[in-house]
Amino acid sequence: MQLKPNAYRLNETVRGVETMTRFALAVLALASGVYTYLGVRGILDGSATFVFFAAIIYSAAVSVAIYAFWSFMLRFVPLVTSGVQRAGLFATMAVGCLMIMAMSSWLNAAALAGSAATEQHMAVTLQGYAEDLDQAHANALAAQSLLPDVQRAAERFSGLAADERESGALTGTTGSGSVVQLLTQMGTQMNQLAATITGSRDEVASLFEQGSGRLATMRELVSTPGSIEPRLDSFQAEAVQLTAVIAALQQTGVAASVKRASADLSAGFIAPVADGQVGDLANRQNQVMETVRASVAAQSAALSTAADEILATPAVGQRRFVPLSSAEAVLRYWQDFIPSWAGAISIDLLPVVLVLVLMIVNDAMRRESESLEEAENITAAEMLRAMALYRQMQAAGIALPAAGEQPQRPHEEPQAPLAPAAIHTEPADSADTTVTPIDTAQRKRGDAPGRA
Repeated sequence: MQLKPNAYRLNETVRGVETMTRFALAVLALASGVYTYLGVRGILDGSATFVFFAAIIYSAAVSVAIYAFWSFMLRFVPLVTSGVQRAGLFATMAVGCLMIMAMSSWLNAAALAGSAATEQHMAVTLQGYAEDLDQAHANALAAQSLLPDVQRAAERFSGLAADERESGALTGTTGSGSVVQLLTQMGTQMNQLAATITGSRDEVASLFEQGSGRLATMRELVSTPGSIEPRLDSFQAEAVQLTAVIAALQQTGVAASVKRASADLSAGFIAPVADGQVGDLANRQNQVMETVRASVAAQSAALSTAADEILATPAVGQRRFVPLSSAEAVLRYWQDFIPSWAGAISIDLLPVVLVLVLMIVNDAMRRESESLEEAENITAAEMLRAMALYRQMQAAGIALPAAGEQPQRPHEEPQAPLAPAAIHTEPADSADTTVTPIDTAQRKRGDAPGRA
């Protein structure tokens, strides 16, 4: 079958880019193998020698598999014209692409974006630790809101004791009696509770400062350029220390202590014996002490309620930093590294474009090509022999027949046309057989007439 000029040019162009196609396929397979080696090396454990050879063997297998698979596709897909067979090859190519992505593409992505994905994991963890530190600090400082109430209660009891002692404001009798003693006792207990709350403030501030320092160090480890492995180890060590600081902050909360102290104010109230000796002073002292008892009970209930609200705040959960390999980090945070994934997959699947191009070009050549007459499908040597035979026939006076007729010899009666089978089965040099030059050329080639 001869080719039209356009189909001929397409065929020559395909042959011209064949070497380039093989070279490009080899380069792509090699590039995929290199990045696969980098990705495998990051997830294997063991000695340096074991990791090196294992990664080399795996990456070499990936390169060979990719080159062999796409070589088969480049050879066979463009040649198949049947719809069912082509669909089968496309399904096979799709399965092969999935297998290549499973064994190579994700490792390529790990090599391209592994360090960045690990830094992303560190940054996300750092944000969580910062939130935990702020929450623990807020919970520890929540008890400080009780300090004004405690201080006001202490001042009130102390003021009443001073008024009773100086002017007898409660019992009508000046002096330091049982009422003054009780009010002074309540004021002292409130001052002690206020001192406990105030003392915890300094400890909370110190722990929060330590935690902030750990966070600053962890931020530097995330943003500092360089190898990711040593930075990851240092980050993990800082995370452990920060976890301890957060736990200490939660233990410094004095809300529970305030609740217990306020409950003791009411349950452990001990009123002194009235010591009045004049008139009904003792009765008046008992009445005032009952009033103080009721006031202390109300103050205790208010402090307990406020402490319960603080204690109802959810505690900060224990956070644990889990280091991830570069491949695991790329898989977990894949949405943040879509360009890297696209590049890693394109290295492996770019030959799909080459397969489709060759398929389209071969289809175009088949459409451009057409079957020609049998006489045109001979070599130059066969044509020369046919022309020589033709001249011999003319010199012998043999009349050339029209299409479908048998030639006649001189002074002979016309003969009936021979059957096609007879023409092709009799020897070419038979005296009774007349053949055309084209038939002779076709017999010498060994092709039956009508073969394209």
